[in-house]
Amino acid sequence: MALRNQIQLITYANRLGRNLDELYQALEQIGDAIGGVPLLPFYPSNADAGFSPLTHKEVDPQFGDWSDVEQIAQRYDLCVDLTVNHIADESVPFRDFLENGFASEYADLFVHVDQMGEITSDDLAKIHIRKEKEPFRQVECANGDRSRVWCTFTERQIDLNWQSEQTYELMEDYIRFLTERGVKLFRLDAFGYTTKRIGTSCFLVEPDVYSMLGWVRDKAAEHGAAVLPEVHDHSSYQYAIGKRDMHPYGFALPPLLLYSLLDATSVHLKHWLRNCPLNMITVLDTHDGICIPDVEGVLPESCISALIDNISARSADPILRRSAANVHSVGAIYQLTCTFYDALMRSDDAYIAARAIQFFTPGIPQVYYVGLLAGCNDDELLEQTGEARDINRHFYDLPEFEDALKQPVVQRLLTLMRFRNTHPAFDGDFELNYSNDFSVDMAWRNGEHYCRLFVDLNFKTADIGYHDPETGELKHFRC
Repeated sequence: MALRNQIQLITYANRLGRNLDELYQALEQIGDAIGGVPLLPFYPSNADAGFSPLTHKEVDPQFGDWSDVEQIAQRYDLCVDLTVNHIADESVPFRDFLENGFASEYADLFVHVDQMGEITSDDLAKIHIRKEKEPFRQVECANGDRSRVWCTFTERQIDLNWQSEQTYELMEDYIRFLTERGVKLFRLDAFGYTTKRIGTSCFLVEPDVYSMLGWVRDKAAEHGAAVLPEVHDHSSYQYAIGKRDMHPYGFALPPLLLYSLLDATSVHLKHWLRNCPLNMITVLDTHDGICIPDVEGVLPESCISALIDNISARSADPILRRSAANVHSVGAIYQLTCTFYDALMRSDDAYIAARAIQFFTPGIPQVYYVGLLAGCNDDELLEQTGEARDINRHFYDLPEFEDALKQPVVQRLLTLMRFRNTHPAFDGDFELNYSNDFSVDMAWRNGEHYCRLFVDLNFKTADIGYHDPETGELKHFRC
């Protein structure tokens, strides 16, 4: 079943309300402003804010149970994470391996480094890593067996072996189980690290990575679901994903829009809009920071550096990119950690202009829960946890959520979201009209249905003209 062409709300199970039941209550208060819910990991997990799942077939009891998940799926298009790269070291399969060593029925599920042949220092230097040391963990099993297993992220997250049939069987079981509970879209977390070929970066190794993605895509389609591979790297990878009947992320858009609004220039934005994949999922903010690699090749290096300097000087702490080989992009910045509203200096008009452009950009828009509420940097949570990205992961209880909804900027955003969800022109064709270098003129046309957005980047104004779907009358409103 195709996804609804409506805005989706990215959220956690316990940060918009305390659990899944309260989350549903919050969702019902915004009603037709959204048509889908990407729900960040709600599985039992022992690390990485939920991204170290013990299994995909259980709901962490602190959040609720499967009836709560299914309640959301019955009302909205549900997107969940399928963590294809790793599993928790407290999972049943890995605990069995720790007990029984290579006699374990699950032994082949993991990547045993010493079985891969000689790995030279040059080989190690090429590996794209996510921490300051080599991505291996030495384990000694209860029966005396020893192994170095691959751990791309923390040592609590054990990488899965995509050369093993066991991994395919496990993923097929997860896909079947989750689609039976209403999942329509799988976000493939960290899929780029599944390709481990010594002598390469072991990251996004082509064509291996497309073979794995194609299998997941086809298996999900058998069960009526689509896939959304998640990767932060050069924008060309999103084009490659989009050409293979999968939804790519429009991850270039957040830094591109920030640069366009902060510097009041549409040149690079319009060039990207004329060439971007049409089947994207677009975002401005997510649970991660504002990622920089995605805009390389779209913005010139000098513009990227200027954007980093602008935002990091006042609103964000940069997360550095770590690589055993070299830094292969502008500087060493991987992410900027701040809310999108703070990145735009808490300007209501600039923020609404950014959302208007996002909603008129080809693809299905996603709005992060903090962004829905025009949230500001949560410095207190950052100080408590020491996790830089927690600055954009505020916990809202229901009363605070209801108060945040009353903000004028949020009411403006909700009006814009409802327009995007209901006007029939968005089921037609995208048009990018001529405009000067300080503005953007975007439109959608579906037969007699038409709507047009004009954004003045100097004054941060966003105006929409449209034909009323019922009367055909030409109407106008300022966002």
